[in-house]
Amino acid sequence: MGNAKAFLTINRKEAGYRPVVDRVADFGEVEQTLNSEDRILQASRCMECGVPFCHWACPLGNMIPDWQDLLYKGRWFEAYHLITQRNNFPEFTGRVCPALCEKSCVLNLEHQPLTVRENEAAIAEHAFLENYVKPAPPEKRTGKRVAVVGSGPAGLAAADLLNRDGHTVTVYEKDEYIGGLLRLGIPDFKLNKGIIERRLALLKAEGIQFETRTEVGKDLSAGALLSGYDAVCLATGAGVPRDLPVEGRELNGIHFALDFLKQQNRLISGQTIPASERISAKGKNVLVIGGGDTGSDCVGTSIRQKAAKVTQIEILPLPPETDNPATPWPNYPHILKTSTSHKEGCERRWSLATKRFTGEQGQVTGVEVQEVEWTQSPEGRFTMKEIKAPEIIPADLVLLSMGFTQPVHEGLLDCLGVQYDARGNVEAVAPNRSSVGGVFVAGDVTSGASLVVRAIDSGRKAAKAIAIYLKK
Repeated sequence: MGNAKAFLTINRKEAGYRPVVDRVADFGEVEQTLNSEDRILQASRCMECGVPFCHWACPLGNMIPDWQDLLYKGRWFEAYHLITQRNNFPEFTGRVCPALCEKSCVLNLEHQPLTVRENEAAIAEHAFLENYVKPAPPEKRTGKRVAVVGSGPAGLAAADLLNRDGHTVTVYEKDEYIGGLLRLGIPDFKLNKGIIERRLALLKAEGIQFETRTEVGKDLSAGALLSGYDAVCLATGAGVPRDLPVEGRELNGIHFALDFLKQQNRLISGQTIPASERISAKGKNVLVIGGGDTGSDCVGTSIRQKAAKVTQIEILPLPPETDNPATPWPNYPHILKTSTSHKEGCERRWSLATKRFTGEQGQVTGVEVQEVEWTQSPEGRFTMKEIKAPEIIPADLVLLSMGFTQPVHEGLLDCLGVQYDARGNVEAVAPNRSSVGGVFVAGDVTSGASLVVRAIDSGRKAAKAIAIYLKK
């Protein structure tokens, strides 16, 4: 431990964000960076606690105190090497992870946690800048072939480890780009897609094969998949969005959030979208239904598309702003989360249930909402009741951002005959193993919609399970 008292004398310092007036004019990343000297000072604040709760909270089991110490000592290469022992893609998680580690940091008891996420991103960028990160294909191949279906963080992590073991890996992706929701679901202002392309170039140079525009179960049959490979890893994600089947749902102008975000990412990539298919917020009153991260991404994207007004509503009540006794430290706190997009200009409202969509001549013009009150029974069960009179929120564009329910069953999964759990996810009858011999599962397809960092962890575990299976 380099500086045992730094946490007493050095305050938390974040890199901050580009000014609002600048960043809303483009889709460039909003987060700024600190210089190396400041970043080293931030790393020095790590207390190297006897019980590292940050390590406990990280789904990847990242050895956070160890690489903070290496960063403090200016040993960037070793810090990067240590991070990648547990995390295949620190340049991704350093940008989009909600930093569960920081919420469990002992210094968070004073609301001054270590800047773990920013430090991770800085180490990754330094490693690429200094050319520490180079293709390292396996010295020999095992002769075993593995198919990974889905190229999100879970699929890429599994493919990366399996390739390192010397297996021949082919990744299948139904869309035109590799990366899953990292590539098409997350806006560029949070994750520049050049960061993904940079990593993909490495994976390709190391021997992983990628097949885009290939929907397995349609373009490639389930039978051909099973007969052509020694093992299969399903990493297709949870692709069925939660709908809102109320009166007026059929009106034009009501879209799932992911359709909106995917289209914008394609436009930034240079694709041309026919005017008849464009989902544009320009000049419109936009209503985002759902208060999570995807809803926040819709807010930021709508603002950049020059919406007249953006409103975001949530059926749940307004959470506490700082501390929540229901989720005490070191647990991840259920508190109010205000994103950079919210700070760019958005009205937010809570405890509103959607009753119906209103419209004229087939086009949505508003949403009738009803304020609700939540109560908790002595047994801990929450119930809601409607209060006050309904009201109409004007809306020319409605974006449904209420999460995902399950993976798509039709096609590959049904053809394979995998078992589903009670929530409709592919059931893991053993760790990362489906009910079908030689078929393994990773990420949201088996866990339900979750975080990028959890997807990477699941992909790593699936790769290890497949490696054991292939040896047997």
